[in-house]
Amino acid sequence: MSLLDFLISPAAAAPAAGTPPGGGLLGFAPLIIIFVLMYFMIIRPQSKRAKEHREMVSKLAKGDEILTTGGIAGRITDVGDDFVTVEVAEKVAIKVQRGAVSAVLPKGTLKAA
Repeated sequence: MSLLDFLISPAAAAPAAGTPPGGGLLGFAPLIIIFVLMYFMIIRPQSKRAKEHREMVSKLAKGDEILTTGGIAGRITDVGDDFVTVEVAEKVAIKVQRGAVSAVLPKGTLKAA
C-alpha cells in the first residue's frame, strides 16, 4: 500500500456484461417521479385556478360587486367586451380591464364597509 492509495481510491472491477448498473427504465424512475409530483403540486392547481378565473370573468354582469387586483372595490355599472365600468363612489366611475377583476364579492358587501 502506497501513500497514493490513501488519496486516490483504487479502481473497482466492472460488473458482469449482462447486468446494467441502473437497470434500463429504473434509471429514469427518479426523473419520472419528479415530473409526476411537479404536475400534481404545481401545474394542475395553477391551471385549475386559471380556469376558475376565466369562468368568473366571463360571468360578470351589471350590478355585481367586485374587487380588482389593485384592491379597488366597486359595483359594475357597464359591461363591455374587454372593459367593465366600476362605480367606486357616488358619481365616480372607472374603467377596468376584465382580467383585472380578482373576485366577485357577495351582494351588500360594499354597503357594510
